[in-house]
Order: sequence, then C-alpha cells, then structure tokens
Amino acid sequence: MLAALAAFSIWGLSPLYFRAVGSIPPFEIVAHRILWSLAFLAGLLAFLPFTGGFARVREVCRQPRLLGLLALTALLTGSNWLVFIWSIDAGRLLEATLGYFINPLVSIALGAAILGERLRPLQRVAVAIAIAGVAWRVWQLGSLPWISLYLAGTFGLYGLLRKRAPIEAVSGLFIETLLVAPLALAGLAWMHAGGTLGFGSGAAADWLLPLSGIITALPLMLFTAGARRLPLATIGFMQYLAPSLGFIIAIRIFREPFDAGQLIGFLLIWIALAVYSVDMVRAARRPR
Repeated sequence: MLAALAAFSIWGLSPLYFRAVGSIPPFEIVAHRILWSLAFLAGLLAFLPFTGGFARVREVCRQPRLLGLLALTALLTGSNWLVFIWSIDAGRLLEATLGYFINPLVSIALGAAILGERLRPLQRVAVAIAIAGVAWRVWQLGSLPWISLYLAGTFGLYGLLRKRAPIEAVSGLFIETLLVAPLALAGLAWMHAGGTLGFGSGAAADWLLPLSGIITALPLMLFTAGARRLPLATIGFMQYLAPSLGFIIAIRIFREPFDAGQLIGFLLIWIALAVYSVDMVRAARRPR
C-alpha cells in the first residue's frame, strides 16, 4: 500500500518539478529525462538482483518483433511526456489532468474496440458519461481538448501494447529508453550546435535535471511492487490520486483559471469514474 501510494504521489507532484525546470525547453527536458533514466535504470539492472539484470535485456535484443513493439511504446511514452511537460509550461495543466482522469475509460474503450472485450452495463454507462464530458468541453471550447485526448489516448495505447509485451517493468523501460536515446542525443547535439541548449548555463536546472531519471523510474518500480500485492480494485481507486494532486496544484499553486464551464466537464468525468469504480468493485467481489 505504501509503495503504491508513493508511486501515485510522485506522479501527482511531478508538475512542481517540471515547473522548477521550466527555464529549459520541453523537448530538452524530455531528452534529459530519457538519458538520465537510462543511466539510472542501468544502475538498477547492474546492482539489484530482482530486476533480472542484463540477461533479460540481451534476450529481448534477439527478438526483432518484441524490439519493434518496445520501440513503438517508447515513442508513445516520449510523446506523452513531451505534451505533458509542454502543457505545464503553457499553463494548461488542468487539461492534462483531465486526460489522466479519463485514461481508465479510454483503456476500457480500447479493450472493447481492439481486443473485443465485452463491456459490462455499468462500464457502458461510464464511457457514455465520459463522452458527454468531452463533448461538453468541445462545445465550450469550440475545439477538441487535444491535450486531454492525446495524453489519454497515448497512455491507453501504451498500456494496451505493453500488455502484449512479455517483459517486466524495469527491463522493459530500460530497453524503451535505450531505443530512443539516440534521438535524445541527436536533439541535444542539434540544440548545442544552435546555441539553444539550456543545460550547462549555471542555472538551478543544471542540478535538477539529473533527478529526472529518478522521478521517471522510481515511481514505476514502486507501482510494480504495489500492484503485485494489492487487489486490482484497490489499485484502480488509488490511480486517481495522481491527477487529483495535479488538479489541486493547477488551481491552488499555478493559479490556472477554472470557471463553471470547466467544473461541469470535470464533474461529468468524475461521475463517470464513480460509476466505473462501482463496477470495478462489484466485479472484484463477484465469486470466480
């Protein structure tokens, strides 16, 4: 329980970290996040026995199809990170938290559309209410809430694809970061050549950026430890802690505007999540 709570708390409080390094462009932050995560995960694989070490990594490297799948998931997470960090820099964290609120419902819809999973009646109701919430935001804004939909869609697709990848969390994340590390290095080299590289300027971000590797990998490890020992229904409830913390940070600390129209959209999503949670608890209690 403590491990899972710590994981969701780190994810929920991460906007404070990304705002602290806001002097660095979002793409550069993502590049650093990839490279420092790679170094941190390499250390874990080298020194922690329960990770399986590099033997599993070498085994995966001999499977082209699995490598291709992990390359795709790496691009999904990288673009997800980029949009999330950009949303904080642009003062649109509320839209990002909305995306993570609707993510479980997007996962349900993807399971039904791609895997052919049958939706239970309450799940259908939850998805319908969530669609109503998104439709309200579309009507209110006059355009699609693309940040919310992109974050929920990419994270939902990531979960769907990783479900089909037979590899544990630490090794899988290491290979994903390894595959996109050349892109991160090339981007940093290009920014350095153009004189736009923020790292090394002597600002506070110089010593904050290396922490991005820990902020990326540590909550994933804690989440894995908690998920293996807790019921799915418990994890399902706890996952709302992260966007809830982000929601509070956006309103109380970042002082983003929040009007009645936005409140209605969030209320519809929260009602959908309540219906989804009730269904999840009922399914967990149902005898096998």
